[in-house]
Amino acid sequence: MNWRTLLTRSRQRGTGSLWRRMIVVATVWIAVLLSGGGFALDRVLASAITRNFDAQLEYVLTALIASAEIGPDGEVFLNRAPADQRFLEPYSGLYFQISGETSDPESWFPSRSLWDRRLEVGRAHNDFQIHTYDSEQFTTETLRVLERDVQLPGSPVRWRFQVAQSRDGLDEQIGVLRRTMVRSFGVLGLGLIVLAALQAFYGLWPLRRMRKAIAAIRSGDKSRIEERFPQEIAPMTEELNDLLAHNEVQAEEARRHAGNLAHALKTPLTVVTNAATAHSPDLAETVIREAKTMRRQVDHHLARARAIGRRSSAQARAEVWPSLEAVQRAVDRLYEGVTIDLVGDKAAIVRVERQDLDEMLGNLIENAAKYGGGRVFVTVKTAPECVEIEVENDGPGIPAAERESIFDRGARLDVEKPGTGLGLAIVRDVATIYGGSIALEESEDLGGLLARLKLPLSG
Repeated sequence: MNWRTLLTRSRQRGTGSLWRRMIVVATVWIAVLLSGGGFALDRVLASAITRNFDAQLEYVLTALIASAEIGPDGEVFLNRAPADQRFLEPYSGLYFQISGETSDPESWFPSRSLWDRRLEVGRAHNDFQIHTYDSEQFTTETLRVLERDVQLPGSPVRWRFQVAQSRDGLDEQIGVLRRTMVRSFGVLGLGLIVLAALQAFYGLWPLRRMRKAIAAIRSGDKSRIEERFPQEIAPMTEELNDLLAHNEVQAEEARRHAGNLAHALKTPLTVVTNAATAHSPDLAETVIREAKTMRRQVDHHLARARAIGRRSSAQARAEVWPSLEAVQRAVDRLYEGVTIDLVGDKAAIVRVERQDLDEMLGNLIENAAKYGGGRVFVTVKTAPECVEIEVENDGPGIPAAERESIFDRGARLDVEKPGTGLGLAIVRDVATIYGGSIALEESEDLGGLLARLKLPLSG
């Protein structure tokens, strides 16, 4: 089974298990490292064993060359026999042979262990170095052969000294080494996988605690995650607690606004009901008047509800200048004799939904055009943390003592002009929901009213 099969089975059995993914990745990585390390170690140790095996044969070869002499008839002989008794035992697995390149094979000097066999002398060498190779010339065994050509003193013949030994012992040593390595690396790999499993289980344990804490919140037993978690998970628990607090605030705001709306509609409905029950002659006028009151209240609370719902969007952002231009075009059609000038930062972007920005700017600019003397001046400034939008007119303005009360729902200083008296109240409520503010001041340039709207800067 290869690593692709492991990953495929992991995906099939459950891609949602983080613990299983970690174990599979650890298993694959451990298998790759141990396989690569085992292969490299096998090459190194097998090469070392082979070199040691060859060194022993080279020692025997050197001893043969040192004890070789040329006889009276030009034949080669050894002045002392090799010490290893295996050279005397037929087919013992250890052999030597001394052969001349031009001499009769009958004059060759083989070891007694070769018995009726001879080593091949087919390789030609142009040097006097030692050459090593494996040979399968004997069907019963594979030989490891070391040979060297030597020019003995007093002989014109180039003699080849050969020492051969069966590879059975060498192969058995390498086989024992490999079996030991496989077992050792298998145990090591299994131990590492178990260690990785324990590490993953212990490392993911805080997530199981967090799941229990969230389940407790969902069941109503707790309202916050109060347990302490490792520093890698602590920021997530803090964000989750902040999200819970944010949702609680939104839910409380929704309940409060629902209550306020119900209370605001209760009085007009009572007036209409009483007038209808008493068959009042001015019932139609009463219904129209109270319906307008209820409409103002509904518009006001709907605007707040929309702003609260959109405030939670992390992507809330709007460009100020296109919104100002759109409002300018709309107000120009309503008030043809009013001049609206726009200046300032055209690249300003606020962290507010476009619809809410249009509503706030529309209320401010429309009020400035309605109650001014014909000129409206809008300035956009970008501060380090907010965007300031100043809306000025050349009207009579509002006395300082009445600037705060004008934000109350339904408050109007000029009742002769059409309106609901909710424009500034909506602007203040929506701006507050987004973390902004609205203030009324006196315009130094035009002499009328200056409305300073501050909204959070979009990152």
